[in-house]
Amino acid sequence: MGPTVFAEQHSVTLCMMINQAFLSMFKLVSSTTANSIRFQGKHYHRLTVAPVITLILAMLPAVSQAMPDIPLLTMTDSGGSQEYSTTLQILLLLSALSFLPALLLVLTSFTRIIVVFSLLRQAIGLQQSPPNPVLIGLALFLTLFIMQPVFTSTWEQAVEPWVAEELTFNEAVTEAAIPFKRFMLEQTHAPALQQMSDISGEPLANNADEMPLSVLVPAFVISELKTAFQIGFMLFIPFLVIDLVVASVLMAMGMMMLSPLVVSLPFKIMLFVLIDGWTLIVGTLAASF
Repeated sequence: MGPTVFAEQHSVTLCMMINQAFLSMFKLVSSTTANSIRFQGKHYHRLTVAPVITLILAMLPAVSQAMPDIPLLTMTDSGGSQEYSTTLQILLLLSALSFLPALLLVLTSFTRIIVVFSLLRQAIGLQQSPPNPVLIGLALFLTLFIMQPVFTSTWEQAVEPWVAEELTFNEAVTEAAIPFKRFMLEQTHAPALQQMSDISGEPLANNADEMPLSVLVPAFVISELKTAFQIGFMLFIPFLVIDLVVASVLMAMGMMMLSPLVVSLPFKIMLFVLIDGWTLIVGTLAASF
């Protein structure tokens, strides 16, 4: 009998025992409901704690014997190497889903794109338009287009071999990180990489495959912020010129009580629409990677 069949049979036995135990507890509670007493305005049943505890304690040996040989943390294969068990692998994958937003920020092009969109909105002078969900959605789709080669390489090099049981879980994680390392290293500035290496005390590797993530990830984020601010500076210049022209005209006309931002906002929006600003911004961001 194989280990899979053994585990399934004992799982069925365990479920039947738990079901019978819950039925017994339900009958016991139902029989004592009619005999409830009232004390200080509250209803209390005559069901004592002792039978429930006795029932639970009686189930513990059966539960412990139901699955005696199922590994929880690690298991050793025929080659003598250890890897995480399937139960722990599923737990790690489910736990990794909660870190997905953080991984999206520090491992992809999302940071640069969303920062540029935010600076663009401030340069035009709009506070809530376009709203944040619209900018985030556009940034996510643009990130998907830019990162598609990286995702494809990760799927072909790590996920498919792991599903086909050609790689262990640890080897699949290592292979999955290589395409992201290569992408991040191409976008990381050398001064930021050297600074993170000096802070962490870890030497720089000769290639991206051996580069430690503890050095590469923060250097990549700093480089992305620097590049986003450089693009944002170029976006501010034409709108700043419009603000200066409008402020000078209003001051010459003696209309100092009228805010220049209110007057210049329609002109900035018109300029952005006439030059097809969204197409230029999206194209510039896509070409910057």
